[in-house]
Amino acid sequence: MEHVRRNRAWWDKDAADYQRRHGRDLGERAMAWGVWRIPEDEVGALGDAQGKDVLELGCGAAQWSIALARDGARPIGLDVSGRQLAHAAELIHDAGARVPLVQASAEELPFADASFDLVFCDHGAMSFADPHRTVPEAARVLRPGGLLSFCTDTPFHFVCWNERTERVGRTLQEPYFDMRTAEDEATTQFQLPYGQWIRLFRAHGLEVDDLIELRPPEDATTSYRGWVPLSWARSWPAEQIWRARKV
Repeated sequence: MEHVRRNRAWWDKDAADYQRRHGRDLGERAMAWGVWRIPEDEVGALGDAQGKDVLELGCGAAQWSIALARDGARPIGLDVSGRQLAHAAELIHDAGARVPLVQASAEELPFADASFDLVFCDHGAMSFADPHRTVPEAARVLRPGGLLSFCTDTPFHFVCWNERTERVGRTLQEPYFDMRTAEDEATTQFQLPYGQWIRLFRAHGLEVDDLIELRPPEDATTSYRGWVPLSWARSWPAEQIWRARKV
């Protein structure tokens, strides 16, 4: 798929700079969600992963998976970018953790059916891969009762993005219906209206357990400067976490 090749080329090119800009914060605040790093202990989007087989989609340098391995989970990190996985391999070695790494697209998972108790993603693959291909694949590799939990931008962010200023604003700029992809100079990203997400989950045997709209605290900090102003994210949800369980 052209968007897979495009995104892989970008992340291979940007991996070192990305980890230089964000890697330290992602490591120090590993088990935390979104650009504002809201702790999983407060969000509760994964639940207890101890002793579970876990797949991280779009793991980057695997900071999440390393932290989960320390807590007794059995994670596998998957990413389309070989350069990102090279950074992950270094961090895993330095941490003395056990986290197998796989280079593949989340749209074509190289795992058998019913291989995992938990499939999750913090932006990563669920932002940069086609949900009409990733959701069926995640459902396929989940065991009955297993959980798909992932964080992405919200439709609010999508429809309030101003192409002229290249900033998110306080007025609607883009149509809500039929939104599917957004392209910048380097990557292709994906988003769906809420109703389409729900119908997509249900079509593949997933029942929505929760939709967590992240609101950063007033003193939140982020290494992703210039993304969304804190005041905006405190007024409207910029990021969301879907939780859907295989029934």
